[in-house]
Formats: sequence, structure tokens, C-alpha cells
Amino acid sequence: MRLLWLTGALALALLIGVLSLQVPAPAGPDAPATAFSAERAMADVQELAQRPHPVGSADHARVQAWLQQRLTGLGLETTVQTGPISRGSARYLRRMGGDPEAANFTAANLVGVLPGRDPALPAVALMAHYDTVPMSAGAADDSAGVAAILETVRAIRARGPAERSLVVLLTDAEEIGLDGARVFWGGHPLRDRIGAVINLEARGGGGRAMMFETGRGNAETIALFGRAGVRADGGVTSNSLAVFVYERMPNGTDFTIPKNRGVQGLNLAFIGRPEQYHAHSAPEVLDRGALQHIGSQALENADALLRAGALPAPTVNSVYADLFGRVILRHPPAVGWGLLALAVALLGVAGWQAGRRAGLTFAEVGRGALDGLWFLAAGLVLTHAVRTLAGPMAARAGSTEIYYTLLARLPWMEAGAALTMLALAMAVMGGRARPDRRISAGALAAAAVLALVLGGLSPIVIGAALVAIALSLFPGLAARSAWGGWTGLIALVLGLGAVTQLLAPGAAFLFLWPGLLAAAVAALAALLDPGLTRPAALAPVALAAAVGGGWLVGLSHPVFLGIGLDLPGALALIGVLVLMFIRPLSPERGAVRPWLMAALAVLVLGGAVSGWARVAEPVPAPAAAEAA
Repeated sequence: MRLLWLTGALALALLIGVLSLQVPAPAGPDAPATAFSAERAMADVQELAQRPHPVGSADHARVQAWLQQRLTGLGLETTVQTGPISRGSARYLRRMGGDPEAANFTAANLVGVLPGRDPALPAVALMAHYDTVPMSAGAADDSAGVAAILETVRAIRARGPAERSLVVLLTDAEEIGLDGARVFWGGHPLRDRIGAVINLEARGGGGRAMMFETGRGNAETIALFGRAGVRADGGVTSNSLAVFVYERMPNGTDFTIPKNRGVQGLNLAFIGRPEQYHAHSAPEVLDRGALQHIGSQALENADALLRAGALPAPTVNSVYADLFGRVILRHPPAVGWGLLALAVALLGVAGWQAGRRAGLTFAEVGRGALDGLWFLAAGLVLTHAVRTLAGPMAARAGSTEIYYTLLARLPWMEAGAALTMLALAMAVMGGRARPDRRISAGALAAAAVLALVLGGLSPIVIGAALVAIALSLFPGLAARSAWGGWTGLIALVLGLGAVTQLLAPGAAFLFLWPGLLAAAVAALAALLDPGLTRPAALAPVALAAAVGGGWLVGLSHPVFLGIGLDLPGALALIGVLVLMFIRPLSPERGAVRPWLMAALAVLVLGGAVSGWARVAEPVPAPAAAEAA
């Protein structure tokens, strides 16, 4: 019976997650004048992305002149601002095959202004860069952003005059060092008049556009985004975890420059279809649904800012996340402590009832928590090992061609890592202590060696391997009941939530929200049927697993696309949350042996899928020769 509930819950979770990741249908050229149309914007993409147009190239001059005409034709007061590119940017451009001398070591920004009714009010800026790398026509990065801005300006004009002025900033030299943005924000007369910025970017050729960065102290910005962004076609994809993680990464976009000046705003990008990043970015392969999604969000948020009584001011950072792209849930950071206390109370109710009526003990709860710790540690080791089967880590790529090939292999890596998580979950639910402890420990040690040899020395992998091997050598520390495994996992997740709430409250929702839902369902199940055998208890458990698991599937995909190339173990954190939801649906004892055999088969399949990436996306021959 439990196996049927489990299968149904997982299938529904996968369906919900996949549906939440879909892009909206592109609006046609006959869409209302006040709406965003990807098909109208595509005409600009096709003009811009005929050929690569890096700084200093003939096509760069062509695109610059054409954009000046387009901005003027849209009724904007258009000027060109020039400034020097740095020596480092010039060297980088030469290494990529460009010619900084042809540009006279100069970046040229295009600045257009659509005056508002009250020029004294702080203005709103729409920003994207129009230069490309030498090897790419840049249909996605960033012709899609530029075209989306042009279509957004047209739609805003159709909606009627706004109080605030709109500044269109099409920067130059972003690809070689953000120089155009530095030139504008370093000294343009308009810079101090701008109170909010929306930046459009891409690191791939499609997928949902995610709002992944804001200005610091973003509570008011997120409040406006929650009202305006959800009106966009396809809704929104965003959460405060992305903002927290991105701030700690070495990456940067043009938005980095105004953000460091204290300006509020939104940074939007799509990162799906990673194989189209730079090397294969032509108009004919650009995801028009992604263009519709990023453009519609730009329109709704820019329009809301232009017509707002007051622009968002920096205050405190908000904790927030979207629910299936349709609504933004947000709360102040301090509320996380209240959610944690409520979840702990509900877990206490569940534990008390299960103790009275199902024999649950504190020791068994502890063993369940250790199961979760084993899952996390083993997950870090195995996902890293499976990931390295697809190729070297990015730091060891050796050339840009190999790096872009690794990006093209990301879907295979993601599938391999997901199958690895599924195999580990099946092992925990089937009874991780049942196989011979020497075999389990030896297999983890071998996986760790593989990960370290192919991926390079990693203290995280070494530490995780030691924990996983130690727990494998003591099978008596594994949970012996569904209640022990379930409540122990919830306790572990809430413990992780407490630590995160203390150190990084913007990321704590990842543990606190699912932990609260799981604790509430556990309390309900303990009251209705402590034996976990009747539909009265299994139905709410399966429903929570489907909804919570679906939300986590939708969350995990952009996480892996963003950091999975170097940090595939991040999927283990999300995997333990899914395991927490499905743990009470563990199979009956008679199905344990075939269940564990199936887990092994799934793990082998995950490794094979990841390894197949080398065949499906081979390194181009010249790059392979260069690396050799």
C-alpha cells in the first residue's frame, strides 16, 4: 500500500515541478499594443544578432548605429557616451580574438531618455549590454535583453505617460569587464537621478527568466516585485536564496555597478539551454518563450516603478520565494524564528503521539537524524563522483572551448545527480543498514577516491566521505521504524534551519518552510493513524510529498544550472528535504531486498547518464588538440 502512495506522490511531484518550470507561450505580433510580444521583439534580435559584434568590430559599429536609430524612433532623447576601457579588459579582448585598438580602447554607451511628467522625480533605468564576445552572435547574451527593452519601451509608451522619466541604458564592453557600466555610473550626468534599475541578462539560450539579484536592503523592492512581477506572462521565478548565493559568487553583471552605489533594482536572466551560451547563440535557436518571460517581467516591473508614488528605498533584506511561479511569499528575517518555534512545537506533538501509540523513542529519533546526516554526506560524495564522470571541474577546464562544452553537458550532469539522489533515498527507505557494512563503506571510499582523482582535491568531499564511511560502519545507528526515520529527518532539517536562520536568515526558508509543512503533516498523521497504514494518514503525507516535492523540484533545477557545474553536492541539500517528505511512505519489509537492488541499479544508471555526456557533447577537435 505504501509503495502505491509513494509512487503516486513522486510522479505528481515531478509533474508539478516540471510544469512550474515551463516558459509562457510567446505572444504574437498581433498582441495588444500595451502588452509585451516576443514575436515583435524577435525582429530586433534578428537584426542585432546577424553576426558577432564585439568591441572594435565592424558589426559593433553597425549595431551601435542601428540602435541609435531605434531609440530615436521610439521617441527617446538619445545620446552616446564614450569612455576608456581598462587595460585588463583590452588584454582579455585580445585573448578572445578581438581588437581593442580598432575601438581606440573606448566603450560607447547608448543612453535614451523618455521624459516623464515630473522630471524632478527619481528616474527608472532599463539596462542591457549590446556588445558580444568575438565567437558569438549573442542572440541571447544580450540581444534578447536589448530587444526586450526596446519592446518594453514601446509598450510603456502605449500605456500612456508616466510621472517618472525612463532611462534606457545600452552599455558597451560588458563582456570584457563591465567597462561600459563603470563609465556610465562613474560620471554620467544622469546617474544620480536614477532611483531604480532593471537589468536584463542571459547565460544560456532559454528557460524561465529568474530574478536572481536585487539591491541591498531589498524589502520594499521585493514588495513591489511581488505585486508587479506576478502579473507577467508565466509569473516569476525568484527567491532570497538566489540573492544570498549570488552575492557570494565571483560573478558580476552590469547591475553590480549601480548595486555597489546603493541603487535599488532587479537583475533578471535566463540560464536554461546552457549549450547555447556564447558559442551557439543564433536567433533561430533562441527560446522565444524565454524572451516572452523576461520581457514581460521587465515591462510589468518597469511600468510599476515608473508609476509608483515612491521608489523602493533600501531597508532590510526580505526573506521570500515564489510558489510555483504564481505568487511571492515573503516575511521579515525575524519571522523565521517564529516559524522555527511553531515547527518544533508541531514536531513535539507528533513525537509525543507517536511515542504513546507507536513506541517512538528519543534514541530512534536520533537514529533517524543520523540517517539524514548519512544521506547528506553520501550525497555530497556520490554526486561529486558522478559529476566528474561527465568531465573536469570548471577550474580544470583548460580552455574556453572545454568550458563551453562542460556547460553543454549540464543537462546530463543534472540527470545523473538527480538519479543519484533517488538511489540514496531508496537506500535510506529500504534500510541502509541491511547491506554488509564493509561493502557500503568500501563503495563510498571508492567514490570519494574517484571524485578526488577526477575532480581535484576537495576538503568538503574528504570530510563528507569520512562522515558517510563512519556512519556506514555502524549499522546500529540506522533508524528501525518509519516514525523514527521521519521525525529524525524533520529534526535534522529544523536543526539546519536554526543554524541557517542564525548565520544567513535570507536562505533559512529553504529548511524552515518545508520543515514546518512536514512537522504539521507528521502531527496530523500521528493523531489520525500512528500506524501509518490507513488512507486517513497516508493521504495527507502523500499530498504534502507531492506539493512540497514539486516545489523543491522547481527550485532545484535553476540551482543546479547556476552552481551544479562546480557544486553538484548542493542537490543533496534539496534531496534531504524531499526524503523528509517521502520517508513515512517507506516500502513494507517484504519489499526491502528488491528495493535495495533497484537503488543500486538507479545509482549505476545515474553514473552512466552523466558519463554519456562525454559522448553526447564531445570536446571540439581543435580544443582537444590544444588541451593535449
